[in-house]
Amino acid sequence: CISSRLPRSFPAVPILQALLYKPLTPSIIPRAFHFRASPSTKISSRFCSWIKPRVPPQDFNIFRAGFSANFTAMTGSSSKQSSSVYDFTVKDIRGNDVDLSIYKGKVLLIVNVASQCGLTNSNYTELNGVYTKYKDQGLEILAFPCNQFGGEEPGDNAQIAEVACSRFKAEFPIFDKVEVNGSNAAPIYKFLKSSKGGLLGDGIKWNFTKFLVDKDGNVVDRYAPTTSPLSIEKDVKKLLGLLDSLKQQHIIPSLLVK
Repeated sequence: CISSRLPRSFPAVPILQALLYKPLTPSIIPRAFHFRASPSTKISSRFCSWIKPRVPPQDFNIFRAGFSANFTAMTGSSSKQSSSVYDFTVKDIRGNDVDLSIYKGKVLLIVNVASQCGLTNSNYTELNGVYTKYKDQGLEILAFPCNQFGGEEPGDNAQIAEVACSRFKAEFPIFDKVEVNGSNAAPIYKFLKSSKGGLLGDGIKWNFTKFLVDKDGNVVDRYAPTTSPLSIEKDVKKLLGLLDSLKQQHIIPSLLVK
């Protein structure tokens, strides 16, 4: 367990430098941070909290970005590290298993949705618009209902489908209701959060947090609940390769003119 009795004068900067520029090994970590039993990601987060006030901000930001993955590799806190969203199987809204590898080669926008949120109308409307515009170009939107934020998705799957598909005419896939935070969080959401942390911690902050995934299953960006799906359109087009094709359309005529 991590000791809470470490003096503030403990030499954090040399430790940080070692962690930044050397492979992480148990001998580098101060003895106070050794663990007794099974390792936990709580250890790494508490270590980050301890070291943050002791080092320059720019060094801490670099350190934090790589420490969690490095610590996991050292401790073996996960027997199998998932490398992409394709490693997961989820359930659709009818309870059927869906292997996410069926989306290989697609750009994915993964969203935790709710039926009774103040953001519901604008997000469903704009998600529909983006999906209609780019589904034939290789975009898929995966919606995961969640009731963890203000109890704003209280219905069962049939009721959720009624709102999403009948009221908002959603054509993109709606999946089984999940938890996105806490010990019971769906594995896919644990992966998404670990791949792209958010402001003030990795936890999902509210309904309609969005994750953008490239054609190889890598999480490339994360957007706040209040981010309009329409404002993500440029990023979607970039991953679909549409921006490159538009550039070519402008470049070729200009060359012919010259």
